[in-house]
Amino acid sequence: MWRALAFLALLALAAFGAVWIADRPGTVTVVWNGYQIGTSLAVALVGVIAAAIVLGVLWAIVRGVIGLPEALVRGSAERRRAKGLSALSRGMVAVGSGDPLAARRFAGDAERLLGTEPLTLLLKAQAAQISGDRDAAESAFQRMVDDPETRVLGLRGLFVEARRREDETAARAYATEAARLAPSVTWANEALLEAQSADGDWAAALETIERRSSLGLIDKATARRQRAVLLTAIAGEREAGEPELAAERILQAVKLAPDLVPAACIAGRLLARRGDVKKAARIVEAAWKANPHPDLAKVYLGLRPGDSVRDRLARAEVLAKLSVWDPESRLALGQAALDARDYKRAREAVKPLLTDRPTARACLMMAAIEEAEHGAASGQAREWLARAARAPRDRVWIADGIATETWAPVSPVTGRLDAFTWREPPNTLAAAPAVEPEAESAAPALVPAATRPSAPVPGSVAPSASALSSASASAPVATGPGTPVPVPTVLPAKASSAKTAGADPVSAGMAAAALPPGSADRAVRRMG
Repeated sequence: MWRALAFLALLALAAFGAVWIADRPGTVTVVWNGYQIGTSLAVALVGVIAAAIVLGVLWAIVRGVIGLPEALVRGSAERRRAKGLSALSRGMVAVGSGDPLAARRFAGDAERLLGTEPLTLLLKAQAAQISGDRDAAESAFQRMVDDPETRVLGLRGLFVEARRREDETAARAYATEAARLAPSVTWANEALLEAQSADGDWAAALETIERRSSLGLIDKATARRQRAVLLTAIAGEREAGEPELAAERILQAVKLAPDLVPAACIAGRLLARRGDVKKAARIVEAAWKANPHPDLAKVYLGLRPGDSVRDRLARAEVLAKLSVWDPESRLALGQAALDARDYKRAREAVKPLLTDRPTARACLMMAAIEEAEHGAASGQAREWLARAARAPRDRVWIADGIATETWAPVSPVTGRLDAFTWREPPNTLAAAPAVEPEAESAAPALVPAATRPSAPVPGSVAPSASALSSASASAPVATGPGTPVPVPTVLPAKASSAKTAGADPVSAGMAAAALPPGSADRAVRRMG
């Protein structure tokens, strides 16, 4: 539209000029070298315009002839570049589709046509990676490192290759250098944090988290949680030797994450040791409301070592009300009632947990109650011990396929911070139908004959606890500072790790069924 209007305006202007010249006729005389040429003004203007056009055409021809070699070279380079970009895009598609032969061929074409450009080197490295040629991939990434424009990208590639060959020292060096060159690179900061956490360098890990938070690489909630975990780790290491420093750190952690169970447990112990029982109770109660946990119950009931069993029972009732009778509060109340020898109250507390496939801890609690009230020879106690062997497993701390009874700030497998979560382990045992305690005779049929405990025979001697536990005495157990202690649980094969080992829950439960008097009470105390 605007072009049409501009054309009409120019046309009107030309018509106006022609009319203006026609209304004012005149003569133009040119004298040159003794010659005199005279013509009208209109003819002179037409001649000038024609001469200008001719000169323009001649100049264009001269320029075309002079610039012809350069144009030919430029056209060839553009065609070469177009072919190179086509090979580059096809190579990327081949890498994405997992075709190593096509990827390497297009990578070679792209390098030949485009030279050592960043995308060309990246395609060459990726083609070598999917082909399994690690040396060629590292060589391409090293060439990227030598170029300032692609240095961080090359470090990223070398980091991945170092992780693949399990060279953590080199991987850490590449991540550190990348974080120094580009502080906002996410992968380098995460790798650096994992390395610092795996080494137990909590102070450096805190600095890394502060830097990531200031750069906006993680949200504020995540940063607060990770700082709380690191402060809890520091307090856990200093709890025994430097209680004042540990108390300072753990109070900071509780302020950042009031629902962090390990932080609340350590804070409760340290404050109770200091004599500030009310503040310790408030911290544990706040964590208990968010996440009822047996460790919290243990700390809460033991805030005052001189309390009687009735006082502990009253405190257990407070926990039950705070958590609206969560299963953990019922187990804690049942244990406190059992310690107070209030067997009726203990049964009332645990009874709601027995309606739908009770867990192993609930079964062991009932076995302990029956054993304490009626003796170890009670059929009900043995029935509950047998049920505990095939009952669903209770929640434990799980991270990267590792199940432990004790929390750790980092995963022992990957070094990932705040990896452990309190949840039920995968149940690899077949679900067994619920059996009422009265149906004692039907219970042994649900256990394989090879491991089923037999009824007591007159004159026979029950195996001792030491003999029953000797079968698992040779099982390796991971030890060392910060290493979680494995619990008797079975995880899927893909999540198992050589770093942990534990006894089979069925064998443990079957052995518990034949233990001497008082064993059920000790078992439930260990699990609680």
